[in-house]
Amino acid sequence: MSRVSVPCHVKGTVALQVGDVRTSQGRPGVLVIDVTFPSVAPFELQEIMFKNYYTAFLTIRVRQHTSTHTPAKWVTCLRDYCLMPDPHSEEGAQEYVSLFKHQMLCDMGKVLELRLILRQPSPLWLSFTVEELQIYQQGPKDLGIWFQVSPTLPASGQYAFALQSPSVTFPKWLSHPVPCEQPAPLLEGLPDPSRISSEVQQMWALTEMIRASHTSTRIGRFDVDGCYDLNLLSYT
Repeated sequence: MSRVSVPCHVKGTVALQVGDVRTSQGRPGVLVIDVTFPSVAPFELQEIMFKNYYTAFLTIRVRQHTSTHTPAKWVTCLRDYCLMPDPHSEEGAQEYVSLFKHQMLCDMGKVLELRLILRQPSPLWLSFTVEELQIYQQGPKDLGIWFQVSPTLPASGQYAFALQSPSVTFPKWLSHPVPCEQPAPLLEGLPDPSRISSEVQQMWALTEMIRASHTSTRIGRFDVDGCYDLNLLSYT
């Protein structure tokens, strides 16, 4: 399913102070980030994507449009979602996270505003937040085009296809394509391979016959019965 990015305005973080602000133990453990959509009508949220930065737990509340006469209300759609299995270790501290509509506790339609509540109970990290926040809504639906195969097989052996759509009309040339022409043989104009193979086999047989009839007996020029005539050798 396609998705479309929703332009949003991310407000600055608001710290909820816990403990004495004059000591190191008084660092804020909870941050609140509000996300508004000033240029977008109420929409159905599909996905939330962000990069974590040392946030251990995430809670999301959504303000939804109900009706004209009823004020919009805040609803908790995600509660204490774990981003770091161990808040005191690095695991999951800087991971990219995607949260989808089916993971939410309520319906995500007619969204007006989001509120992200970040918690980090560990005192080891100086700061924590979420970065690169992206909000997505559902994109335009597909046209619902499908192929229909003709129940009868033509004599040419080719299937006939027809495009159908409940709202789209296609031209006739696209609904009934012309059968493809048969490509020209790649070996056109070349000698017959079977004839070439037969001639090569005949040449090989003649070669073997000549090799078999060739004598291995040594022909001497001057020896007679293994002896040499001194008169013949002297003339040479």
